[in-house]
Amino acid sequence: MPWKETNVSQSRIEFIAMYLSGEFSMAELCRDFEISRKTGYKFVQRYTEHGPIGLENLSRAPHTHPNAISEQVEELIAELRSAHPTWGPRKLRWLLLQHYPQIPAPAASTIGDILSRKGLITPRKRRKGATYAKPQHLTQPDGPNNVWSADFKGHFALGNSQRCHPLTVVDSDTRMLLRCQALKRTDTKTVKPLWVALFREYGLPEVIRTDNGPPFASLGLGGLSQLAIWWIKLGIRPERITPGRPQENGRHERMHRTLKADATEPPQYDINSQQRAFDYFRDEYNNLRPHEALSYNTPASLYTRSLRQFSLRTPGIEYPQTMITRHVRTNG
Repeated sequence: MPWKETNVSQSRIEFIAMYLSGEFSMAELCRDFEISRKTGYKFVQRYTEHGPIGLENLSRAPHTHPNAISEQVEELIAELRSAHPTWGPRKLRWLLLQHYPQIPAPAASTIGDILSRKGLITPRKRRKGATYAKPQHLTQPDGPNNVWSADFKGHFALGNSQRCHPLTVVDSDTRMLLRCQALKRTDTKTVKPLWVALFREYGLPEVIRTDNGPPFASLGLGGLSQLAIWWIKLGIRPERITPGRPQENGRHERMHRTLKADATEPPQYDINSQQRAFDYFRDEYNNLRPHEALSYNTPASLYTRSLRQFSLRTPGIEYPQTMITRHVRTNG
């Protein structure tokens, strides 16, 4: 039976004091305090072993938990996080399932708690902002090489104080990072040979999506640049996002955030060493890093080369017979 609710601590002290006086039997005391003799002997024993503190309520929490994560598993999770400092709990859980199937993988939330407890993760502050719908004017990819997206990640200074302009090209459907190139300049003369090498390796896409900056676009008629006109001659349709709306190319921007954390902080000393860091990142991003949007597959496991072959000889533009052609002088 429980103690009276009036003052439990005081009742237990009075019970022990009367018991130690020797004037009352255990049975009499238990009847007076309305508790069982088992409870009475329990508190006498706790007082004998621990003194007055033994009369306080003890925690009812179990000393052990059958589903507790062992220290070995926690250390393994910490090692995986150290090897992949930008991977979150869900990706680390996937890595455990793939490479350590003999270990029961904790839930992603549990892995997050472990990382937080060990000081290996810092929760990001959620920023309130507008929710944008998918832009209707942009092509939604439905297979590899349907839409490629290209962009220059913001330039940054290398260790030798030179500027680095990373050019990145991604297959929008499979997230395959086709190119991550460290460049000193962003002009057409510098960029075009890289596109030639890219087309030779992967074939031609149907659409290339970019922003409105050079060398992808210009202030000329239709916003076309020399690079965009060359793409059109190859049978590729240039597609540009709305000015000032980088979220329309959100997949690419998300990749840039990972690229910045993994390969540019801190920056390398010169352009060659920075390119080696980009090559290492690209290999891991394509072949090892699982993508939640791809059902935890890797981009390389889903990407296939385009069937459209590249040729340096671009065919001339053919106009329908209903059109009247006019030649434009260099002065417009």
